[in-house]
Amino acid sequence: MPTTPSAPTCVHAFDQRETILGQATLALELAGQAGPLDTVLVPVGGGGLIAGIASYFAGTVRVIGAEPDGAPALARAQAAGAPVDAPAGSIAVDALAPRRVGDLVFPITQAYVEDIVLVADDAIRTAQRTLWQTARIAAEPAASVGVAALLSGAYKPIPGERAAVIISGANMTAAQLV
Repeated sequence: MPTTPSAPTCVHAFDQRETILGQATLALELAGQAGPLDTVLVPVGGGGLIAGIASYFAGTVRVIGAEPDGAPALARAQAAGAPVDAPAGSIAVDALAPRRVGDLVFPITQAYVEDIVLVADDAIRTAQRTLWQTARIAAEPAASVGVAALLSGAYKPIPGERAAVIISGANMTAAQLV
């Protein structure tokens, strides 16, 4: 008897329970590999990654979002008290510039994200080059936002603070490394 093909499974890029749960596994791995942390800096686009990480740590580790200043979706949502449309321009637009954060994501970030810092495109490019030149990490602009927050001073760790920075994504060309 022929079988009826099943409908394709649709997975939202950031605003779906399964996506957020999947992103939380990164925090599980980080906690297992890095040991005790005080802070985790997370690049923010639609919010799935930061929601997963923040829900895993659930207040036991400070979670700080880092966004391009040209795509401040979570910063605008936090200021408005709900997801709202935000500008979507930045060198990190391909990965970190949805018009708004997700409806499932937002309450998690309200509960567990301590702060959002914004960084300029120049700082993102500098961080991207620095990652390549010092550690041979090929990171796309979106993946470099957390490092940009540190290098630019948008986020200043206190002495002795154990901070981790999420660097995820290498969707780029070799010309972008130099």
